[in-house]
Amino acid sequence: MDERAFEEQLQRRREEIRSRHRERSRKRKMKRITYTIIAVDIILLLVLGIFIGTGKLNLSSVFGKSGNSEKTETTAAAESEAETTAPAEEDPAIVLTELIAQSDRQAMMYDYDAAVETLSTSEYAESPEVQAKIQEYEAQKAACVPFDNSQITHVFFHILCQDTDRAFTNDAAGKDFNQVMTTIPEFEAILQQMYDRGYVLVGLHDMAEMQTQEDGTRKMVKKQIMLPEGKKAFVMSEDDVCYYEYMEGKGFADKMVLDENGKLKLQYTDAEGNVSIGDYDIVPILDNFVEAHPDFSYRGAKAIMAFTGYNGVLGYRTDETYDESSENRDPKMKANPNIAEDRETVKKLFQALVDDGYELASHSWGHINFTNRELADLQRDTDRWERNVESLMPGNCDIILYPFGADIGDWHPYTTENDKFNMLKAAGFDYFCNVDSNPVWVQYTEDAVRQGRRNLDGYRLWMDYSGEDNKLSDILDAKTVFDTRRPTPITWN
Repeated sequence: MDERAFEEQLQRRREEIRSRHRERSRKRKMKRITYTIIAVDIILLLVLGIFIGTGKLNLSSVFGKSGNSEKTETTAAAESEAETTAPAEEDPAIVLTELIAQSDRQAMMYDYDAAVETLSTSEYAESPEVQAKIQEYEAQKAACVPFDNSQITHVFFHILCQDTDRAFTNDAAGKDFNQVMTTIPEFEAILQQMYDRGYVLVGLHDMAEMQTQEDGTRKMVKKQIMLPEGKKAFVMSEDDVCYYEYMEGKGFADKMVLDENGKLKLQYTDAEGNVSIGDYDIVPILDNFVEAHPDFSYRGAKAIMAFTGYNGVLGYRTDETYDESSENRDPKMKANPNIAEDRETVKKLFQALVDDGYELASHSWGHINFTNRELADLQRDTDRWERNVESLMPGNCDIILYPFGADIGDWHPYTTENDKFNMLKAAGFDYFCNVDSNPVWVQYTEDAVRQGRRNLDGYRLWMDYSGEDNKLSDILDAKTVFDTRRPTPITWN
């Protein structure tokens, strides 16, 4: 059964259950009212008898207006109180339906063990319906096969463009944006095409992780990604999730926010100066897609978000260069009087990203070239990144995505003879990603995972769209993805 049919069936079932629940609730309410009236009448009769017996009540008052009025008010009050204080009862059928919906979603994301646990640890574990579901999940799990971790492709983007007229102008900045940025319609089309071709999002930590060995040493160990036959694992990342100052007014989002429902969204200012909150970059767009297509995500995995630091992060000017109390204050930067509050906001946003399935990464503090710069420069830059960016994250950051794709070594595995590698390892990094236009490049050693990333930007899409190259046909059809609002041809500067 496809997802839409499943949702329709689930909705019909819920409505039927709710209808039965409303009818039962109505009957229970009528019973409570009836019992309350009877009880009040009995109490009144007993009180009446006592008062008559002691001579404290004139019988004429019992049949007068006052007596009837008092009884009516008392009865109404008792009925009202009975209705308002009656505890709400949760219908077991509704609870079970929602529980199965939760476990179904876990199974759609290939976490069959979690789906089984959700049901088997519930109070409905022994019901025939739950037992049938558990068997269904076990059968789906048994049909999965291990995906070859050496064949995981990695695609990456920069901040998505909302307004091409303001972004892709005929000047140096506009031409740069046209080369390296992807538009929102292009990104949405890429998601759909990769989904249609059987791609499933995984995280770097799904591929391998550092594990402590019996002798106390730590070693990178491959993990097994189990997927249905024909599904293909891939990694996604986004660079420069900082919403830089130079991008203001250029047709990109302003900053990341949490909306009134606690959902990650973007603030955007249009050409007329109108400010809105919505889906203006990868995070909310990808969230929406996974919500509609749970089987696009392996156990809830989303993309990797990579940050520099020199302009702050997520659209907030949190760097020490904006801080009037910092010895590293840069007078060329406009001071941020709300820097303490903004840092707390960023902490909440980072936590929300992690909770939502995103991985966080370094893109260096100053967006520097790791190939060309000296070790001392890299050490200073890494220290500043740790001070200004990692300090706001929920935990240690172990992923670095090299700016410009500039690696610290060639294709040979890193060794301890590489001082730059030693420095980055000491800083806590275990995953290292460069840029490589080949479909797949992954390297596993005992100390690290390295992976090449494929740029799905204006230049690369144009090259395939124009027929000058063919680098993307395994994951998308550039003819139907390329945003024709772009100025062409697109050349690489």
